[in-house]
Amino acid sequence: MAARVLTVQAIERLKPDAARRLEIPDATLPGLYFIIQPSGAKSWAVRYRHGGRTRKLTLGAYPALDLVTARTEGRAALQSVSLGQDPIAERKVAVPLPTRDLIGSVIDSFIERHVKPRNRPRTAEETIRILRTKVLPVWDGRKIQDIGRRDVIELLDRIVDAGTPVAANRTLAALSKLFNWAADRGVIDANPCVRIKAPAAETSRDRVLSDDELRLLWRACAKIGWPFGPFVQILLLTAQRRDEVAKMRRVELREGGTLWTIPAGRAKNGQAHDVPLSGAAKGILGSLPRVAGQAGYLISTTGNSGVSGYAKAKARLDAEMLALARIDAAAAGIDPESIALEPWRLHDLRRTASTGMGRLKIEPHVIEAVLNHRSGVIRGVAAVYNRYQYLDEKRAALEAWAADVEKVVGGNTTK
Repeated sequence: MAARVLTVQAIERLKPDAARRLEIPDATLPGLYFIIQPSGAKSWAVRYRHGGRTRKLTLGAYPALDLVTARTEGRAALQSVSLGQDPIAERKVAVPLPTRDLIGSVIDSFIERHVKPRNRPRTAEETIRILRTKVLPVWDGRKIQDIGRRDVIELLDRIVDAGTPVAANRTLAALSKLFNWAADRGVIDANPCVRIKAPAAETSRDRVLSDDELRLLWRACAKIGWPFGPFVQILLLTAQRRDEVAKMRRVELREGGTLWTIPAGRAKNGQAHDVPLSGAAKGILGSLPRVAGQAGYLISTTGNSGVSGYAKAKARLDAEMLALARIDAAAAGIDPESIALEPWRLHDLRRTASTGMGRLKIEPHVIEAVLNHRSGVIRGVAAVYNRYQYLDEKRAALEAWAADVEKVVGGNTTK
């Protein structure tokens, strides 16, 4: 039988064959097999060669031995074979390790059974990244039952000491969910994260770029050019999120390029979002080089992935803005070295646009619609109606904002 990538859902769909035993190879771990008897009994086994003979090691019955644990034990058995050992002989004399209680195995189970099925893809990716890069390297090989409150605090302290206190907050949140899940399943008695305070105080940002900064920004975008310059300009003109703009695709543009629809799968709140494109935004997008690529990304050097490398490109943009500011200062008879710019983030452009539209007397509910902020729970037909309800108002708001930006930067916003 052909190998397939086994998942919990795929396994549950497999049916027995009354005439014969089925052995389904796992494409993720070659050598691991999922076996279904004509009776319907299911189990896991590893097939390997030792001493010139093909051998079969039965790992355990399913579902008592789940997919994640079967792969963990199967991988260990195959590693033993690669070292010239016979895992069947070893199993007869060795005391089996409680691998299902190791933190790595628990994290794998948590990801497969809770994180992936119960979270949006972006949230799941972030939780998985935290657990595998912040937690597992420190606790790998330890039983989850042996990890206590002090261990959690020491881990968070390490992250704070590395200069990333906000990452420590996110790690605490991910760990608390992991331990709650483990406690609910009887793996541990209690969550050791309970009553541990977030390591860092987080304040809501209110940074808005001034008109002078917007002028410098626009000129700097022109200086650094493709692809990051137009990318930042579109961020400012549309007031959308960084990753939503970075992964903009040609197929998402409609109505002659005047309307951009962000699919629900890419929108942060999981709701499809229509963004009317102002004449300025449409002009910038129309001037972009058309890069061949099957995925059709608009702001891309390959066409197969959106623009990336934000930190390095943002540093270039900051340097260019500072250089321009110092040139202007020198021309005005001011010491260039006395000029410094206040730090800002790409997300601040979204707040700048929101504040700017408010200054233009655009109604708050229209600004919220432009930003795709969703209040309350809106589902079904009501959600579809809400999506289109303010389309004309959103278009007027973004045209007014683009005109204001053009007035501020003192020139053609399509360049």
